[in-house]
Amino acid sequence: MTITSEAQTTLLRDPVAQELLASTIPARLAYTWRDGTPRVIPIWFHWTGEEILLGAPPNSPKMKVLVERPAVSLTIDTNEWPAKALVIRGTARVTILDEPFPEWLLTAQRYVGEEGGRDFLALVKQTFSGWARIAIQPEEVRLLDIAAGKFPSAWSSGSHA
Repeated sequence: MTITSEAQTTLLRDPVAQELLASTIPARLAYTWRDGTPRVIPIWFHWTGEEILLGAPPNSPKMKVLVERPAVSLTIDTNEWPAKALVIRGTARVTILDEPFPEWLLTAQRYVGEEGGRDFLALVKQTFSGWARIAIQPEEVRLLDIAAGKFPSAWSSGSHA
């Protein structure tokens, strides 16, 4: 599935979406376990302008189900008031690689600085025999910006779906 024009416009042009996508706030990735129960984990991310990239050890629990159950949601949100949150739904595509993908260094450097990112990448390469690249292409995007009066449409319409 390709990114919708509405989702792309929000992600590429909205200043709050841009702020959250450039932040060091971990995303919260939601996925469904084999028994149908939900799971949510904090995870570093990298926005390419077209997709959200996540990295993980290939043997991590989420990797056991993302191929079978690729429908995911993630949020990047603030702790300060007035609240801001970017909620993205999409489908995860997983590729197992021999080593971390190039954008993973950029991801690590954004979170822990240039030297810390290189050190973390070296630790990943030393610790794991491979690395998973999880690509999520946004299919639906909702933005919450209390200060600007932007509420996800489901909230404003009274729907709880």
